[in-house]
Amino acid sequence: MGLKRVCVDMDEVMADAVAEHLLRYNRDHDEQITKDDLHGKWLWDVVSVDRHPALEEYLRSDDFFDVLDVMPESQRVMEALQKKYEVFIATAAMEVPTSFAAKYRWLGKYFPFIPASHIVYCGDKGILRAEYLIDDNPRQLRRFQGEGILFSSPHNVNVTGYRRVNDWLDVEELFLK
Repeated sequence: MGLKRVCVDMDEVMADAVAEHLLRYNRDHDEQITKDDLHGKWLWDVVSVDRHPALEEYLRSDDFFDVLDVMPESQRVMEALQKKYEVFIATAAMEVPTSFAAKYRWLGKYFPFIPASHIVYCGDKGILRAEYLIDDNPRQLRRFQGEGILFSSPHNVNVTGYRRVNDWLDVEELFLK
């Protein structure tokens, strides 16, 4: 039998998309929304409906996914994971189809050890065949056939029913210790 397979989401797991979204929104609308303000909510729940088009525009801009910060310890732990597991990046890029190229560039810059053949752009992650999926979005874990591991993010703090990791040190503890 081969290596166990682990699929890992990008946004809010490997890349800090919320921080960039907040930075752009606060800059353009002269507000000071923080991650603490998102406790149990998506940014879309906190921002007034008339400003939702601005949030969409940020996601669709050419550079949004190029400039995301890397989640602390993710590079080191992902490289170690690859030595014990077959690791795939699984991103729901179909939600923002304009993100394909930027996400690919970002992965090449920060995770050059992940081969292109192990990057999956999808919509519904229920199609994935793996033992584990690490994702911040419980919607993606519901139909996944293996074990869904919920990566903590402000919007999912109240979600139960999944094993949870709070950061990449927790991922390391769960998979590598």
